[in-house]
Parts: sequence; structure tokens; C-alpha cells
Amino acid sequence: MTLAGRRILITGGGSGVGADLAKGFAGLGADVVISGRRPGPLTDIASQADGISAIPADVTSEDEVAALYEMAGPVDIVIANAGASVSAPFGKTTLADWNAMLAVNLTGVFLTLRMGLNQMTGWGRLISIASTAGLKGYPYVAPYVAAKHGVVGLTRALALEVARTEITVNALCPSFLDTEMTDRSVANIVEKTGMEPQAARASLVAHNPQKRLIQPGEVTSAAMWLCGPGSEGINGQAISISGGEV
Repeated sequence: MTLAGRRILITGGGSGVGADLAKGFAGLGADVVISGRRPGPLTDIASQADGISAIPADVTSEDEVAALYEMAGPVDIVIANAGASVSAPFGKTTLADWNAMLAVNLTGVFLTLRMGLNQMTGWGRLISIASTAGLKGYPYVAPYVAAKHGVVGLTRALALEVARTEITVNALCPSFLDTEMTDRSVANIVEKTGMEPQAARASLVAHNPQKRLIQPGEVTSAAMWLCGPGSEGINGQAISISGGEV
């Protein structure tokens, strides 16, 4: 499989799944543009493979997303991957926390996919990196869960709008990943409960029936499949990558 001649935009491309996606798609010959709020990590990832360029942008800003697309040029594939998570009991969740989670995890996806769709003129792929939190509930992360459920709903609605074109829209829903975000979740559990780090990590792994964390490369492989031949009929799906959790 080759994606030579295709240009792909990946938000949240400076670390974790976004970085793995960037290097994976560059390996298929695609022209990859990565974006995020931190220039340093973006530059680092761009230096690790030919065909990757970096444009800093905040996906919660409509103006910055517009500028991002103007600088990136026409893109064939958009992967809305930027996201963040904070945890707190629902009764102690502040309005600021709620707004922040919806801004980056839902509004950011809306802005990224809307602009991506509006500049597509033929074949295209719109992919959002959601979560199993878009398919089920988890305690202490209600705003994150609400936002990811919103991403899945957005995906399904938009897929119907584009169904008679050469564009497809899908969401990938991994469970806990072996990434920096999970490391931060472990640290948060340790800080708030006094649990040992190994036990805290095990509490997250326990959600997966395979008793492991999902690897970023598994998400990348699924995204590649959605962009390859034979994927034309995959539209409006929220694909769980969770070892059977959901």
C-alpha cells in the first residue's frame, strides 16, 4: 500500500498516537503535516522522518485552524487526534474543567473536520481519534466521556451527509493506550489515592479483557486501513480498539 501523492493533516501530532500516525503515514509516502500547541515536540517528530512538516496551532481556535489549513495547503486525509483528559469526581468538576474538555475534545474535532471537509474536492478521508469513552462510561472523567460521545455522534451525522461522495468519515475508539496521556492518568491516580504506580497502572489495564494497554501502532494500522483500497464502504463507524472491552 502506498499513499504517495496524498497529503494528510494530523492534529495532536507531537506525541503519543499522533506522532505514531505521522511516522506511519510518512512511511507510506504521504506528505504529512502535523499540528499541535507545542512547537518543540512537533519539530522533534518532524525531524524523525522525511515527509513530515510541522505547523503549530490550537484546535480550539477557529482562526488558528483556518490559518493551519491555509498554510498546509489542500489535504486529502484529516485525522483529528488532538485531545486531553482531566479527572475529578463529578460533584467537584468545575465549569472551567467542563468547558476545557469540550473545547479540545469536541469543538476541536468539529473545527478540524469542518475545515477539512470544506477544502476537499474529491476523494477524502476524515478520521477522528475518539475513545472507548465515546462508547461507554468511566467514572471521574464525565466531561471527557461526554466530549468523546459527542465525537462519535458527530462522526455518524457527518458520514450521512457525505455518503454519496468519495469522502468517508469514521472514528477510532481505543481504550487506555501506552502513551504519555495514560502516564499522566497513572500519576493522577497515585497523587489522589496514594496507590502505588504499578497498582495504578494495573487498574487501567484491567479494563482491557486482554489485560494490556493498546499500542499506538494499533491505532495507526486501523487508520491506514481506513485510507486504503477496499475501505470505501466503511463510513460512519466508531471502531473499538480495546481487546473486546466494548
